[in-house]
Amino acid sequence: MVAPNDAVTVELIRQRLAGSRVPEDPTAVDLPLDVHRWPAAWRAAMPRALRPAAVLIPVLKRHAGLTLLLTLRSHKLKHHAGQIAFPGGGLEEGDEDVVAAALRETHEEIGVGPENVSVVGCLGVMGTVTGYAVTPVVGVIAAKAQLELDPVEVQEAFEVPLSFLLDERNARRSEREYLGHKIPGVEYHYEGRRIWGATAQMISELSKLLLK
Repeated sequence: MVAPNDAVTVELIRQRLAGSRVPEDPTAVDLPLDVHRWPAAWRAAMPRALRPAAVLIPVLKRHAGLTLLLTLRSHKLKHHAGQIAFPGGGLEEGDEDVVAAALRETHEEIGVGPENVSVVGCLGVMGTVTGYAVTPVVGVIAAKAQLELDPVEVQEAFEVPLSFLLDERNARRSEREYLGHKIPGVEYHYEGRRIWGATAQMISELSKLLLK
């Protein structure tokens, strides 16, 4: 049964992700079946050993409906400066798994501790051209949680209505150039902000799951 985008609830999200599991191998990216047909430059640039990483897709319950919390990364960062992203980063030695990594990074970046996050499930591991295998972890943020941004990493945090992101009319098809070739993708434009790249792809994958 297809769920209308304005009828998606936390309960429905839990149902859709009920069968998901924390990946045993956080670097096990599902490569496209036609990977052998990729341009040689792409295959050469694809790292042989991806570094495991995780992000939290934070869901908030508001009076007007559910929202997703995103961050604008600091323009002073060495990598992905000024881009819109979910809180997250690479696994560290003390992390038990990708969920622990996502919760730790969320605490460090926006000040929301693990006690204020109810983890719902995980999406599939996604490979990036920067050499990471990223597991998106979906979690519901408690209403009492207060944000405390790390100014070194996060310039600002903002919310986007989930109903907006689930509306396929707001998912713009796009292309970006990489190693001389154009890569198809998706992006969202909300209140003057452009959400693109891996973050937009994660939102697109979540949308497909919720609206199936």
